[in-house]
Amino acid sequence: MRALAVVLCAVLFSAPANANDDELARSILEKADLVRFPAGGFEVTVAITTNAPDKQREARKYKILSKGNDNTVVMVTEPAAERGQILLMKGRDLWIFLPNISQPIRVPLSQRLTGQVANGDLARANFAGDYIPKLVRTELVEGEPMHVLELTAVDRSVTYHRVLYWVRQANQWPHKAEFYSVSDRLLKTATYQNYVRLGGRPRPARIVMRDALREGEESFLEYSELRSRDLPDKIFTKDYLKRLE
Repeated sequence: MRALAVVLCAVLFSAPANANDDELARSILEKADLVRFPAGGFEVTVAITTNAPDKQREARKYKILSKGNDNTVVMVTEPAAERGQILLMKGRDLWIFLPNISQPIRVPLSQRLTGQVANGDLARANFAGDYIPKLVRTELVEGEPMHVLELTAVDRSVTYHRVLYWVRQANQWPHKAEFYSVSDRLLKTATYQNYVRLGGRPRPARIVMRDALREGEESFLEYSELRSRDLPDKIFTKDYLKRLE
């Protein structure tokens, strides 16, 4: 009987600790998401420059309209030859619309958009909706304490199978992410840089994504003109896309 009581006490006292750990990891991830982008509807411009050995430098620009984590439109604005191409995301369903093709084409979030940037890197506004977080350790990076989160995909439809995510303890600012495949191979890394005031608060205006498999291949994402917008649901429909400029 005494042994049973000891076991019951151990269960009672250990369960809340595990629950608290999960809540802490979730809280860190949600706060870091809010640093990157607003929770409500917003518009932002992103210019992407890609460098690779023995290849010509590529430059593209996109305008993004997003509402929550489940409704996003990504429009190509540069180069002029690709203007009119549009990505539409509803939930985790993603389509690409091309000016010379009448029907949209279904594409995966993990498919490469340009350089080191996947479709989901632009179309999905946050990590909290796609991953289950676990706080694996704390770590000093250049003398600054960081939370290190392991993010596990909720299912196979999301952009990456697993992510390691470094978040500053002092203010929940994202610092770095490592993205892994289903076979647990490191695909690429991202660093969040140049924190400036965007959309009412400090946010990373630059993200540098480096290929972990091909040395020297990297993409620079520069965010600007971020503002909150009241975006009606009708914008995020196939029928409405032809009216977007």
